[in-house]
Amino acid sequence: MSAFAKIKAIQKSLSNSEAKLASFTLESPAALRDLSSQELASTVGVSQSSVVKFAQKLGYKGYPAFKLSVIDALNKKAHLSARLHGEITLEDDFNEMADKLLAGKINVLSETRNLNEKAAFQQAVSKLLAARRILIAGIGGSALVAKDLSYKLQKLGLQAIADPDSHIQLANAATFGLDDVVVAISESGSTKEITRVVKEARRHGSAVISITRYGKTPISQVSDIKLYSVAESEPARLSSIHARTAQNLVIDLLFIALIQASESGRETLTRTNHAFQRLRQN
Repeated sequence: MSAFAKIKAIQKSLSNSEAKLASFTLESPAALRDLSSQELASTVGVSQSSVVKFAQKLGYKGYPAFKLSVIDALNKKAHLSARLHGEITLEDDFNEMADKLLAGKINVLSETRNLNEKAAFQQAVSKLLAARRILIAGIGGSALVAKDLSYKLQKLGLQAIADPDSHIQLANAATFGLDDVVVAISESGSTKEITRVVKEARRHGSAVISITRYGKTPISQVSDIKLYSVAESEPARLSSIHARTAQNLVIDLLFIALIQASESGRETLTRTNHAFQRLRQN
């Protein structure tokens, strides 16, 4: 899991000392190669204990593990052919705009892939395959992703529903029980409407799979299985584009993992494909 992706995801929720360490790591990551925890603390102007706590907040046992993760991320980044070229501006011509947008999407996809662990997807697949009913909750742009996921699951024969109306989502959650699953999609992880749906589902014993930004959020904290998406800190006109790009990667990974894990799902998908083939022939 990328150290840089973790830092970017929780950057807005850091304390002053943690924010200094985060900025230094993102701006001068190569410098960490030669710095001990005490030297880093002195360089940044924080206590050594702050360095250790910062590493632990990111999920590492201590500074050495954090340092190794940063070095590993640097090595991987050096081999990427695509590079971000800055923010899109009104002065960019079409080719410059297209290159920047493509580079931004590639970066978001790469970071999202690095944030997610195999075990979490395996757990999500098991929950979805065993579910009696599946509610996929999201509003705004996330509602589009939710509807797409519901179509994908339906093709596999799973009882999945997704309605863009948050009141209907809440009403459905109130009817759910122990054998049902809610998939909550929220880039911020704090969308009030989705938080209410998740809490209602948990009240009745339903399992919750969340797809949110990395870090502790109101939605992920009450979820059984946590999947993550990344939306780079871009101008408002790009943030929603990148959020959907990342979310779509997560649901596509889920869909393919479900196909791999379920023989009955593959058979149902084959029947669906055959139906469309017959449609095109008529």
